[in-house]
Amino acid sequence: MSLAVIQMVSQSDVLANLAQARRLLEQAAAGGAKLAVLPENFAAMGRRDVADIGRAEALGEGPILPWLKQTARDLKLWIVAGTLPLPPVDQPTAKANACSLLVDDQGETVARYDKLHLFDVDVADNRGRYRESDDYAYGSGVVVADTPVGKLGLTVCYDLRFPELYSELRAAGAELITAPSAFTAVTGAAHWDVLIRARAIETQCYVLAAAQGGTHPGPRETFGHAAIIDPWGRVLASQDQGEAVLLAERDSIEQASIRARMPVVSHRRFFSQGAQRPASEHEFKA
Repeated sequence: MSLAVIQMVSQSDVLANLAQARRLLEQAAAGGAKLAVLPENFAAMGRRDVADIGRAEALGEGPILPWLKQTARDLKLWIVAGTLPLPPVDQPTAKANACSLLVDDQGETVARYDKLHLFDVDVADNRGRYRESDDYAYGSGVVVADTPVGKLGLTVCYDLRFPELYSELRAAGAELITAPSAFTAVTGAAHWDVLIRARAIETQCYVLAAAQGGTHPGPRETFGHAAIIDPWGRVLASQDQGEAVLLAERDSIEQASIRARMPVVSHRRFFSQGAQRPASEHEFKA
């Protein structure tokens, strides 16, 4: 089954971003993709009215959710909708989560993941200070869902720095993991490639790393380099900057072979406070 990862350069105009995303998703479907992943903040970048956008969507008054469902139906495509601001179900006035939705080819929501780790970080770029928790509430819970391309684990951007989440996804049965992102140019240049490949290698999963890649309102510059990584850590497709549709096939037989030849899950050891730790190299020599 073909997989698609999409790179965008989203701006503040929601309708223009949705039109761009539709065009790229059409390319993905034409290329044979059964599942496509949009980047973080695909519908809007640089907006300060996140709460208003989320409330409108929750009340059925916004354009994003109807567009998403219709696009999935029209293209017969499963879509991971990067992130959009969305309050908890049945709480339209609550603080929004950075929500990643999995929608099936009938336009039905199959799974929802609310970003666990929020990017409250100081970065040496033009913006300097990022505080996602000002606009978003923390998510909770690990999400894995069945799809036509395999069991899919959902993560978002800054989550990539927390390997324990990915270990939990693998333990929950994930075979592929999405990572829609909007890495800054500074942090991306330093760590993006290492992180996405490490998460694939340690979980023996495909990592579908959609990205924003360009200049946005704010001002904000994102790193791009969207990629599809296989369970051996190989880069199957990538794009430096600008919009792109990346396609690759999942080889489930090879993935099973990798997991059988290197059964890291059965080799994992767990240490709790007070548990006996392994001897250090110094202690062995002594």
